[in-house]
Amino acid sequence: MDIAGVRGWLEGLQRQITDAVGALDGKAFATDAWEKAPGEPLQGRGITCILEGGHVFERAGCGFSHVRGPRLPPSATQHRPELGGAPFEAMGVSLVFHPRNPYVPTVHMNVRMIAATPAGREPVCWFGGGMDLTPYYGFDEDAQHFHRTCQQALAPFGDDKYPRFKAWCDEYFYLKHRQEPRGVGGIFFDDFAEGGFGNALAMMQSVGSSLLAAYLPIAQRRKDTPYGERERAFQLYRRGRYAEFNLVWDRGTHFGLQSGGRTESILMSMPPLVAWSYDRQDPPDSPEARLTSHFLVPRAWV
Repeated sequence: MDIAGVRGWLEGLQRQITDAVGALDGKAFATDAWEKAPGEPLQGRGITCILEGGHVFERAGCGFSHVRGPRLPPSATQHRPELGGAPFEAMGVSLVFHPRNPYVPTVHMNVRMIAATPAGREPVCWFGGGMDLTPYYGFDEDAQHFHRTCQQALAPFGDDKYPRFKAWCDEYFYLKHRQEPRGVGGIFFDDFAEGGFGNALAMMQSVGSSLLAAYLPIAQRRKDTPYGERERAFQLYRRGRYAEFNLVWDRGTHFGLQSGGRTESILMSMPPLVAWSYDRQDPPDSPEARLTSHFLVPRAWV
């Protein structure tokens, strides 16, 4: 198990993504390197890259972290109870880009590796991650492109992977208290170790490397679309759903907070501005209502 090699690849992925997104926006990411102080629950370090107040992105965060802890938190062991309380090591890259223009969708991507070492046993390693797209004003061609790119990233690892991980994404990124999906989905996988360390690592790398191809053409196509106060108000309203999911349901957020992670980096995924409206009802034939009726329903996009 080459921990140093995985870490180096993840740091390179972070640089590749932030360089490309910064070039699209016209504003560079600020870099915040951090290290956990001695005596804290977790030990380790990370790099948080943040772009705020950009031309294309109101807030874009892309973080790398590599931490070690004395015992796995509950959010990481619900599917592996035999590892409860084991020392662990976790590293990954996580990003959320919140655009300024309501016609550009928000995107999330995460790739990660966790290794746990139960007493008297060899380390147990697994991978997780995925990406998903959250439009405010949807376009079929954007959802199709995003899903097609996800499908291509998984194709070398078996024809079963895309339909399996797409269904997992639809199930995971679902606001149970609202009874609606967060967006048009994508792919999601967790606790993945099939085919051994090398195969599982290669699949994670393929997913992470496909983010730019999946998202940048969409952002480029929509970033200059004219919009007004109506579209902006709807974007802020729908961002409320995003905030609700991250705080109530997201296992990554729970893992970070439960394990004593760096709060500022964990919550960089939150939108910079958000609004809630009591029992909002949009006219059935409106573009806003079409988001719910046409896009926020599980469907075969490819």
